[in-house]
This record gives sequence, C-alpha cells and structure tokens, in this order.
Amino acid sequence: MRPLKERISITIDGDLLEKLREKAEEDDRSLSQYINLVLKKHLEKSE
Repeated sequence: MRPLKERISITIDGDLLEKLREKAEEDDRSLSQYINLVLKKHLEKSE
C-alpha cells in the first residue's frame, strides 16, 4: 500500500520555484513529485 500523502501550503521564493519547475519538467515529473524526491534525497543525505 502506498503511503498516505498530506496536503500542505508553503511559500517559496519565486526564483527557487521557477528552478524547481524547470527541473521537474526536465525529469518528466510533476512539481509535487519532484519536490518530494528532492526532500527525500536531502533527508537521506543528512542522516
């Protein structure tokens, strides 16, 4: 079973958001999927 997802609201600097959108498109992912991937990788690296 897939883990449940939760909806949140955050504010992101405009320049960062644009870069995230570009990277998500390059990776053929939605913005949400890409942000999840980036955050998971960051947490794995910091543990």
